[in-house]
Amino acid sequence: MSNLKNVQLATATNITTSYSGEFAGEYIAAALLSASTIDDGGLTVKANIAFKEVIKKLATGNLVSPASCDFSPNSSVTLTERIIQPVELQVNLQLCKYDFVNDWESQSMGYGLGQTLPPKFSDFMIAHVASEVAQNTEFCIWQGDTTAATNNSFDGFEKLIAAAVASGDIPAAQAIGGGVALTAANIVEKLSDAVEAIPAALYGKEDLFLYIGSKAAKLYVQALGGFGSQGLGANGVQGMGTQWWNNGSLTVNGVKIFVCPGMSDNKMFAAQRSNFYFGTGLLNSTQEVKVLDMQDLDASNNVRMVMRFTSAVQFGIASDIVSYT
Repeated sequence: MSNLKNVQLATATNITTSYSGEFAGEYIAAALLSASTIDDGGLTVKANIAFKEVIKKLATGNLVSPASCDFSPNSSVTLTERIIQPVELQVNLQLCKYDFVNDWESQSMGYGLGQTLPPKFSDFMIAHVASEVAQNTEFCIWQGDTTAATNNSFDGFEKLIAAAVASGDIPAAQAIGGGVALTAANIVEKLSDAVEAIPAALYGKEDLFLYIGSKAAKLYVQALGGFGSQGLGANGVQGMGTQWWNNGSLTVNGVKIFVCPGMSDNKMFAAQRSNFYFGTGLLNSTQEVKVLDMQDLDASNNVRMVMRFTSAVQFGIASDIVSYT
């Protein structure tokens, strides 16, 4: 009974909090930009798109030619553009304060020395929802499909790139895989196939990555640990089995590997970070974060959480992407 009284006292205070426009941007950024692929530096972020933005790419060919007395415009210039248009999204959530107050009070005491935690229940609520939004964003970045039942906030790279393969914008030589599932026995071979398909002009670029999912990363670690029949021997790298890897960086044939938790199994993409974009509008007036305490309105112990924001992904040059499916 005493615990119940403590809960009632703790939740008696009105905790309504509201932020909008650029003031909501800090909280929206904490939610969206914490998605693993973004937080780890895998995408180019366009943070202040008001409505939509044109991604322009300029390509030139045959710039240098033998000198002559005449002006001969022999070089070619190709200007390509794609549109990134963040879609409006929202979170509408109702929670009972009884369900969260114990967690909030325990966190207020801190996990350990020097731990900084939200001082107010409203901040705790926002942080909780932000972590859920970040996870949703990570999966939508890759698997997003607005026509699907889940991960339908916006179209992700898997859908966008599949359309580019179907249209021929991505050359056939760079669309590989043939539907072969990844295993520990073939992962090194398939990763090497993806690297082999990278155009020569891109290979060696500083921001070039081979983007793979968590399953592919685990299979690669397993193979390099000596369990993938790749000629490494039973004990793998340095005779340490799978213990050789401790969450460090992975590479294959000179290309850095970027692990994306939100990517589907049996898919991988090679591209420059500067060719993959995530767009949102952190300064837009439509951005909103609100925690509404319903106690003064209907005498309940419910809290309503509202978050409004925008998100989208897009690539720049399709011909600079390798797709494995």
